[in-house]
Amino acid sequence: MTDRTPTAADTDRLPPVLPRVALAAVAALPPRLHKRLDATVDRLAGVPVGRADGGLSIDCGPEALVTLAPGPTGAVTDPDQARCSCLLAPRCLHRTAVLVACPVADPATHPDPASTTATPPAVDSTGRAGRTRKTAGAATGGRSTTPTKAQQAAAEALWRAAAAVLAAGMPAAGAVPQAELLRAAHGARLAGLPRAESAALRTVRGLRAHRERRTGHRLAELVEVLHDLLYVAGRLAAGDPDPALVGILRRAYQPDGTLEVYGICREPVISATGYAGVVTHLVAADGRRLSFGDVKPGGPDRARDCARAVTEMGAVAVNHAVLARGGLRITGTTVSPDGRLGAGKGVRASPLAEADWSTGPLAELFARPLAEVVTAQLAADDPEDPGRAGTALVGCDLIVVGAVGDQVLARELAPATDAGPDRVPVPDGPVIRLVPVNSHPMLAHVANLRRLASRPGLRIRVVGRLDPDRASTLHPLAVGPVPGATTTLRLPPGWHGRADLGYDEIQGGHLPPRDPAMTGPVLAVGADAVAESPLWRVRRLVELAVSGGRRAVAEAARGDGAGLAGPLRRAGFTTAAAVAAAFADESDRRGRDAFGRLTDPDPDRYAWAWLAVTAHLAAAERELIRSSWTSPPVG
Repeated sequence: MTDRTPTAADTDRLPPVLPRVALAAVAALPPRLHKRLDATVDRLAGVPVGRADGGLSIDCGPEALVTLAPGPTGAVTDPDQARCSCLLAPRCLHRTAVLVACPVADPATHPDPASTTATPPAVDSTGRAGRTRKTAGAATGGRSTTPTKAQQAAAEALWRAAAAVLAAGMPAAGAVPQAELLRAAHGARLAGLPRAESAALRTVRGLRAHRERRTGHRLAELVEVLHDLLYVAGRLAAGDPDPALVGILRRAYQPDGTLEVYGICREPVISATGYAGVVTHLVAADGRRLSFGDVKPGGPDRARDCARAVTEMGAVAVNHAVLARGGLRITGTTVSPDGRLGAGKGVRASPLAEADWSTGPLAELFARPLAEVVTAQLAADDPEDPGRAGTALVGCDLIVVGAVGDQVLARELAPATDAGPDRVPVPDGPVIRLVPVNSHPMLAHVANLRRLASRPGLRIRVVGRLDPDRASTLHPLAVGPVPGATTTLRLPPGWHGRADLGYDEIQGGHLPPRDPAMTGPVLAVGADAVAESPLWRVRRLVELAVSGGRRAVAEAARGDGAGLAGPLRRAGFTTAAAVAAAFADESDRRGRDAFGRLTDPDPDRYAWAWLAVTAHLAAAERELIRSSWTSPPVG
């Protein structure tokens, strides 16, 4: 018997659905119902989900009850697992709308029983689940291999679907265009193109998040992933032999013998894809950066509760709070290409003495000037990869000079001299913004940064991650006292010289007395080189193309006239002016047939023009960010 009025205790969210199942339902739907599909999906947002005979039920109106029976992984992986009670089922609007409203299941996390290319789940240190890591040469042993005809055909299908979405824009990118993207993503999976498939699935998720106005969704993120999809699909369709465009099917863990690792810090993870937990960052005795995580499906409460989580590493129970401040000697270990420690049955480990940030391999985090480290990181990362930068940890010694909102303003300290214990800021060094990694109230990032900002003149040792999209900005993960300084942190002995900002709560007693010399006006923060440059006009045009489509870009270009290119040229951004003007012109281009009649515009030329302006924008902003780390402060 079905419960049509479920209580809050027995109501579940819609389960994820494999792309193959959702696109098959849309394909089977009669064309006359396509125009009603998006409106029906929108109406389902307020319909409760109840229990029904071991599955879930969604009441879609009189004599239309859709039931879902997810498989062992919690996802709908077969068309027979979705049924409707109406007379038109299975080719009915109700069943199709429910399947389209469900989250897109990642085949890596929920293997497709009809596919032979299933891959194991993978979550990176920032909580992104199911993304295949783009590793150059990993799939082909480093050799350049021309894509096969099947791969080129799959890439061409992805390009056509993505170009159609770009030309139509967000308002028109409903269930049917999304189904075309899912169809092309499935073809990319069968052809062995994991990076392209991943980009297509993330594009569909981004489209749905934007159309549903989900909290935390940023249009810039959808721009990045759509750029990645078009970039990869376009180059593969043209036969580009770069193996990085293919990606890798799985993160293969390789034996690494005996390994000594030392904890740097813990990082709580709350992912937009429904994963949460903790990642402990480590450094090996040979200097390699590694990590060990416990990230599983869950919400913010799981990330909070993992503060002292115990995770099995083979036959060893690893406490993340202890590991982050200590070390392990591991035998039988395995390591993935991106530095994740495996937890196989043959792993054995014994504890090492607690290691301070100022000794051994941990001290290497703070051995180089910050501007040098950031410049090297920006130069090494791939500008065409949306997850390209800001992943490697950096270390620095800073002095707090003020605050703006939840941001701490700081300056880098000069190298130690014989002039005294308290080091002075680097002459003409930039003002650095410390921005919370995560502002969720269950975590301590915001409260800890506010506490640090209350002590101008405080000297702190920081481990964090570069923000690749903002000028001179770091996301701090942990702080500690500066060796030898007097006006620095006074942490409890049990913390072993570091505070994990997401978990440990810094108290007033951990701070030195206020410095009277720092109570007056502090150094003003300079303007954001990216936000204040005229490149914002290009960014607005690029984002308008995604949110409004080709017609919106053409109308904006006609209304703006020379207002787009003029300010860019006067500021010296001549190439940006040229590619932006070319894109604006292409958006308004209409061809004519042999009889002089207007024809549909070419989506290929439009997509390539958008790619050109987006790629140049990313490179220009990247150079501005690099220069922000070497420019003197204003004020």
